Amino acid sequence: MAQSNTDIVILGGGHNGLVCAFYLARAGLKVTVLERRGVVGGAAVTEEFHPGFRNSTASYTVSLLNPRVIADMELARHGLRVVERRAANFLPFDDGRYLLTGEGRTQAEVAKFSTRDADRLPEYEARLETVAAILRDLILTTPPNAVEGGWLAALPEMLKAASLGRRVLGLGLAAQRDVLDLFAKSAGDWLDGWFESDPIKALFGFDSVVGNYASPYTPGSAYVLLHHVFGEVNGKKGAWGHAIGGMGAITQAMAAACVEQGVDIRLDTPVSEVLTERGRAVGAVTEAGDVVRARAVVSNLHPRLLFDRLVDPAVVPADFTERMSRYASGSGTFRMNVALSELPRFTALPGAGDHLTAGIIIAPTLAYMDRAHAEARLNGWSSKPIVEMLIPSTLDDSLAPHGRHVASLFCQHVSPDLADEHRDTVADLMIETVEAHAPGFKASVVGRLALGPRDLERRFGLIGGDIFHGKLTLDQLFSARPVLGHADHRMPVPGLYLCGSGAHPGGGVTGAPGHNAARAVLKDISPG
Repeated sequence: MAQSNTDIVILGGGHNGLVCAFYLARAGLKVTVLERRGVVGGAAVTEEFHPGFRNSTASYTVSLLNPRVIADMELARHGLRVVERRAANFLPFDDGRYLLTGEGRTQAEVAKFSTRDADRLPEYEARLETVAAILRDLILTTPPNAVEGGWLAALPEMLKAASLGRRVLGLGLAAQRDVLDLFAKSAGDWLDGWFESDPIKALFGFDSVVGNYASPYTPGSAYVLLHHVFGEVNGKKGAWGHAIGGMGAITQAMAAACVEQGVDIRLDTPVSEVLTERGRAVGAVTEAGDVVRARAVVSNLHPRLLFDRLVDPAVVPADFTERMSRYASGSGTFRMNVALSELPRFTALPGAGDHLTAGIIIAPTLAYMDRAHAEARLNGWSSKPIVEMLIPSTLDDSLAPHGRHVASLFCQHVSPDLADEHRDTVADLMIETVEAHAPGFKASVVGRLALGPRDLERRFGLIGGDIFHGKLTLDQLFSARPVLGHADHRMPVPGLYLCGSGAHPGGGVTGAPGHNAARAVLKDISPG
């Protein structure tokens, strides 16, 4: 058994762990990152899944990565290049029609189905952006935290809450109502109040079920929709793009930035225990028995993984333990990569074109999505699932052999407890779902990787396959994430912090939880 000393030990080398490590090291602290797998990146990795074919394994597209994190870490200098999709989304329909959206084309496309909806679209986008702008401003701030200890201890949090209140009140009454709607309503109810045609509602409604085991008519799903629109690509708000080299290019650039600051990244080093002494976190014990002692421990893990498996329950308050046992985590996600001998040809829009660079959504109506969720809850998966397909090799020829392609299939809805023996059956169904719109697709598949929720949990620590490290419901958002009283990244064990997506602002490849956690650590622990 070896022992080493550091200022900060970070559990998990996912993107938020790397972001946190960078800021702490840049401030002058000695930082050690312990990563279970043989590669950094967590769920943001690029791996070969079939000989000669590489793709992002879990997270698969770029928008939410925070611009300040990109700039501070100088990710472009470290090799990151993000390109925008040439079209945003492509929705093929059973009747042979389609909706193709993107800059300069969405309104005219919507008018094919409803001139009224096309006329309403600019106002919808403007009002949604007003609320998204608030969220964007809050991403790199720590929410007001519920604290004990009298008014003096609570005063800073009260002032923070008052500042936020003034920000919302300054919007005007109509926008305040939109804020309330988007945090409390279902996406379906929100969209039904705006539009009459199914295609435009399906386009926006899809965002409300991404990683969310719910119907678009589930209350709170409007927030999940909102969560997916606050991003940007290369300064263009709301855009989505592709990292050349896949999502692993992001985390490899982050790792390079960390190493440049002196961070010690140790791969193939799973942690078995958070070391505590006299009720305080003082380091980590690896599965090999090595001890890394530290002034503070920062976890990038799913919060339930942290407290169920690594922290001695004797040092955790009973109420926190009880609430963490009820922390909701479970996604209807089924993730696939497929190696293709050729590009798909869609019946609705044959041939090559910008639509093949888009997010291709197979989910024609909100009612279709609602039925998919209901059937999955009843039978374990839906016979008519929701599929989003991206073909990143149309923008990045480094991922596949010349003339060949790779596609990401991000699929909903399956049960978070889907048994492994059903994996191939469900994978076949997902391919058949695309085949129905692009005849010949099935025959073009020369290799595939299928990951159900349990696979995502085993491989990436995503409990219930939850890509957000916990559901984005009102009781698990903002000041209540992960538990009320610990929104400031400080866990109930002194010296222990949370920097992963289980902290504010939640999931997605944002880097924001890592950034914010580093600020909390630096407030408590000064370099030197």
